[in-house]
Amino acid sequence: MNTREACVNADRQDPLAHVKEQFDLPPGVLYLDGNSLGVLPKTAAARAAQVITEEWGTGLIRSWNTAGWFDLPARLGDKLGRLLGAREGELVVTDTTSLNIFKALAAALRIQQHKHPARRVILSERDNFPTDLYMIQGMIDLLQQGYEMRLIDDELPLDKALDDSVAVMLLSHVNYRSGQMHDMAAVTAQAHEHGALAIWDLAHAAGAVPVNLNGANADFAVGCTYKYLNGGPGSPAFIWVAPRHTKDFWQPLSGWWGHSRPFDMAVAYEPAGGIRRYLCGTQPIVSLSMVECGLDVAHAAGMDEVRKKSLALSDLFIQLVESRCAGHPLTLVTPRTHADRGSHVSFRHPNGFEVMQALIARGVIGDYREPEVLRFGLTPLYFGYADVWDAVDILKDVLDTRAWDKPEFKQRSAVT
Repeated sequence: MNTREACVNADRQDPLAHVKEQFDLPPGVLYLDGNSLGVLPKTAAARAAQVITEEWGTGLIRSWNTAGWFDLPARLGDKLGRLLGAREGELVVTDTTSLNIFKALAAALRIQQHKHPARRVILSERDNFPTDLYMIQGMIDLLQQGYEMRLIDDELPLDKALDDSVAVMLLSHVNYRSGQMHDMAAVTAQAHEHGALAIWDLAHAAGAVPVNLNGANADFAVGCTYKYLNGGPGSPAFIWVAPRHTKDFWQPLSGWWGHSRPFDMAVAYEPAGGIRRYLCGTQPIVSLSMVECGLDVAHAAGMDEVRKKSLALSDLFIQLVESRCAGHPLTLVTPRTHADRGSHVSFRHPNGFEVMQALIARGVIGDYREPEVLRFGLTPLYFGYADVWDAVDILKDVLDTRAWDKPEFKQRSAVT
């Protein structure tokens, strides 16, 4: 597709083109940041109003029963689980990704303490999303039992980092900065060969790439719903636990919603059966309810079609940036091989922050990540081939005219 007309023709033949109509996109915006915050499903506002005015306003406390509030984390978990290769009763939508990492990490370490008490290494990646690393550091400090964090990087690849001292491996399926994707099944098998348990962070994978947690024989998985699943800003995250580990559950966040009989008001904690024991406290019902709107769209689209279009969009984006913006200091940091990348594309530029601010001012909304990385989320549900052409056209103009080299584009806000 070397012309805009060819891109428009591709949009006409796109089986997912109609899905864009299910989202409320502001005019004049080319949104390439669905990998940070998805856009608003048109059904979400009405659903939120229903929860607030009818279920809360009229039903009041009765709605915990009559509107199904109490069962919402598990019911949504089953719906989301079908997108991730999980069976019913294996996943709940609850809390934040960081808190769910803490739960999964605590449970995995407790299992390993019983089976392999001498193991004291928690393995992750130097380039993992920072909260994953921070939670590992916090857990090590909390336990005070001689654990250490070992990080995979260019000097220490996975095959050398994994040995029989590793208790737990915590990796992101798709890297937040580069978009590089692990082969979940192969890497999990490597971990299991050394007796380690595998926790997968699906924050940049859920709703973007096909995932089969049971097929990959994973142990634990966590992730968020506000990116490719379009659940809304700060919408609840999720946690999945392989059934073989459920009975070995232990975590210090043993809140009353994880009790087998929460309204017995018992003094002693008794965990609920199955995945419900990974719940903690009272759930945020309004934001939890809106998650379903995004899930319904994802189910209707189908992950196979989403992935097919995602790869086509990102191939086109890479091709056009490299051909039309040649001569500018842009370096692709995302893998070209389909099996090795997720659904966002990243380029480094020495003035990456300023370039992104100039793009945002022109209505091309991506985001910036240190160091020097321009990050573009190609979200097939509401982004098309002509959109790619137009976004690259604006990027070319910003670079050719040095429009980014202005004082207002050098000012940093709290969120980049």
